[in-house]
Amino acid sequence: MNIKSKGPKALCLIALLTAPSWALAQQAQQGYEAEAGTVVTGTPPADLSELPAGPDVVGYISARNAEKIQVTNVAGSDTVVFLSEGTTVKASSGLFGSGKKFTTSQLSNGLPVTAKTVQWGGGLVATQIKFKNNDMKTATMIRTGTAQGFAEQTAATAALRGRFGDIDNYNIKGTTNVNFDTGKAVLTEAGKAELCNAASQAQGMDNALLLVVGYTDSTGSQDFNQVLSEKRASRVVNHLQQACGWKPYRMLTPTGMAEADPLADNETPEGKAQNRRVAVNILVSKAVDGLE
Repeated sequence: MNIKSKGPKALCLIALLTAPSWALAQQAQQGYEAEAGTVVTGTPPADLSELPAGPDVVGYISARNAEKIQVTNVAGSDTVVFLSEGTTVKASSGLFGSGKKFTTSQLSNGLPVTAKTVQWGGGLVATQIKFKNNDMKTATMIRTGTAQGFAEQTAATAALRGRFGDIDNYNIKGTTNVNFDTGKAVLTEAGKAELCNAASQAQGMDNALLLVVGYTDSTGSQDFNQVLSEKRASRVVNHLQQACGWKPYRMLTPTGMAEADPLADNETPEGKAQNRRVAVNILVSKAVDGLE
């Protein structure tokens, strides 16, 4: 395992994160907090046809249980939407075929959705939930939180991501670099083992997050290297989640940096070999780390 601290250049993407608030996490735990201050509980009716129309809710499912889902939009805002016997689930045509029927039980964490809603008791109930076929396939492959309680998922997400307002408030506890062959995004067996070792190390740290950044050497065009660095980062994320058991809500958005920030001189074969890498950075809040 290659451990090396990195500066702000490799971690600049963190500033783009937006986080759900503790209030929203508490909202998800209790039900749906209406503007008037009432808490929506109970079971929505199966017949939703007479209820007034609500807004379309667009985003990804960030938490769910049998009776409701939380949808987080691109701005980081959360909306709790109840599910009913009258909720229909549809997919766009493609991989699964136009005749495939889905149920609300198949809605996975991480799935991008559009929910048509009606108003009920101060909250929202989905009349229809739509998604893209390929998104369902991806979400099914990476989901790991289905055994967790709804409140646990939302609170954990808020706790971990809500602290990233300023990179200076975080310590880099270690960086594991896994290397790749020229022009390839295939993990070696040694690299796979190192990634699971890194995940195991991070698992023992309170509130640790992983930031995955892909790199290339200087061979090839900038456009090619950008795509290749992103592929390498994605391959590492998939392995960490699927083989090493690292939960998606503890993973920051992976990025590719092409040939930027080299570890070694690109003028030598040895230097290029070091630069063809993906860096897995373990980040922990300084407050949790006892430095504030």
